[in-house]
Amino acid sequence: MADKPLILITNDDGITSKGIRRLVELMKELGEVMVVAPNSPQSGMGHAITIGETIRLYENDIFEGALAYECSGTPADCIKLAKHHLLSDRVPDLVVSGVNHGSNTSVNVLYSGTMSAAIEAAIEGLPAIGYSVCDYDHDAEMEHCTEHISLIARKVLETGMPHGMALNVNFPKHVNGEEIRGIKVCRQAEAKWKEEFDQRIDPQGVPYFWLTGKFINQDDNPDTDEWAIKNHFTSVVPCGYDLTHHSSLEDLRNWF
Repeated sequence: MADKPLILITNDDGITSKGIRRLVELMKELGEVMVVAPNSPQSGMGHAITIGETIRLYENDIFEGALAYECSGTPADCIKLAKHHLLSDRVPDLVVSGVNHGSNTSVNVLYSGTMSAAIEAAIEGLPAIGYSVCDYDHDAEMEHCTEHISLIARKVLETGMPHGMALNVNFPKHVNGEEIRGIKVCRQAEAKWKEEFDQRIDPQGVPYFWLTGKFINQDDNPDTDEWAIKNHFTSVVPCGYDLTHHSSLEDLRNWF
């Protein structure tokens, strides 16, 4: 198998999720597959890493024809363990994360364990893609995504990507048999969550809070990921890990 590209797969919904199983099936058509994924759901973990407790790693035979490991840590932990422990003598040709159950458009990319795994791979200098379908159902329909999943992965394997970049790919929810209209390369929409905290009382009479809220899109321009999904396109956003606000550097230097 050494003559085939090595594709490392992870996610944040856990190694038993429907999304990662579909991704494994598709990536086996393109190369040799290794899976290192969390042993339980890690949604919303962002780029967290495990530093205050042990990390467990066990081989799992859940996927036919693919070497797989389940990890007690976060999605970012999975990439670190794969790169520096399991694959210390070989470099993956591609890292793919997902298919996430739920949207990772706009600001959601910051909270996403799926995309944080892809960004961690980019930090390691590996080409990476995070895939998400905008459907939170644990049995979300994904067949309408498969052509674009394979197409985008194949294109990255053939052409490569700039150092430090990961692709954030989102697919619209499958509604009434409607086909995806195409692929749009987009920017991240200016949108955010309006948080609300629902205060409740547990059986012992102690108050606790449950995070709720609404997603507010303030940017409906046709070059954004939110517009693409709303209009039934696949959105592709190039992402990096440099959080510098570059346009403000000169103004800020004048402060001092």
